[in-house]
Amino acid sequence: MTSALSNPGRAAALPAPRATDPGAFGRVAVVMGGQSSEREVSLDSGRNVLAALRARGIDAHAVDGIPALLDALRAGHYARVFNILHGQHGGGEDGVLQGALESLHVPYTGSGVLGSALSMDKIRSKQVWIAERLPTPRFVPLRRGAGRAGVAAAADELGLPVIVKPASEGSSVGISRVFRAEDLAAAAELAARYPGDLLVEELIEGDELTVAVLGGVALPSIRIVPKGAFYDYHAKYVAEDTQYLCPGLEGEAEAAIGALALAAFQALGCSGWGRVDVMRDRQGRNFLLEVNTAPGMTSHSLVPKAAATLGIGFEELCWRVLETSFAPAAGEGAP
Repeated sequence: MTSALSNPGRAAALPAPRATDPGAFGRVAVVMGGQSSEREVSLDSGRNVLAALRARGIDAHAVDGIPALLDALRAGHYARVFNILHGQHGGGEDGVLQGALESLHVPYTGSGVLGSALSMDKIRSKQVWIAERLPTPRFVPLRRGAGRAGVAAAADELGLPVIVKPASEGSSVGISRVFRAEDLAAAAELAARYPGDLLVEELIEGDELTVAVLGGVALPSIRIVPKGAFYDYHAKYVAEDTQYLCPGLEGEAEAAIGALALAAFQALGCSGWGRVDVMRDRQGRNFLLEVNTAPGMTSHSLVPKAAATLGIGFEELCWRVLETSFAPAAGEGAP
């Protein structure tokens, strides 16, 4: 069986925009906020996207949450949706919103039902990657309610240090890095505060990198250097001392991580745009962590930083993301 990474090359730049007239998009709903644990991040992202689209002449309007959006769509108020909701259970990133929009025949940005659902579930993501022979840290899945004993047994199987995290949350919500056995109970308690299953994962010590994907192209990687121990919620959205090095790698290593990101993205059935998070260990081996199908678009967010290295400003980036709501071009996966 040929590896999905047999061709590590990738495009150096994005193709030309598919639309030049803002009227081609019609009236656009920018759906943000929602009911997930990432509501505030989504609102921040949504405000930025809304301003950028309007600055480019697009007839864009803010809508808070899925119920309000579906009511407006059934009333015929919008032609398409820019989805900048984050998370699950009302967060709009888990396939539920995508299914509703499909049933209403309303085009939308980003991945479809399958890609969104698989990406939101870190356990299923890893199972798909393992089946495709793509590298991801060793892990033990745990059903909700496994408790301290289950987490301790998983850590014993993997060996410390480990990561304990909810299986279906983003923005580093509910995550703990555990180096000592006496800290496992607190990590289990934190992860259990969030709905769904848990997983205990081998902690890969090395560099944190991320690769944005837009229109079938892997953008330059970003190496993240947080001031603290790791890239947690504070480092992502609050701290001003996190360093972002782009591109994060050079030469063949940069080409390889781009190819890996595309392979991971496509294996989960994702399309349009997204972001693939990767750990690179001290031996230079890459390990897939997760795919984000509606990445943040805040002042601290990573996709805009990667696009900027290609000379694509924030307004242009938002335009291009909105173009992912069009029917896929030749060579792109269908949503």
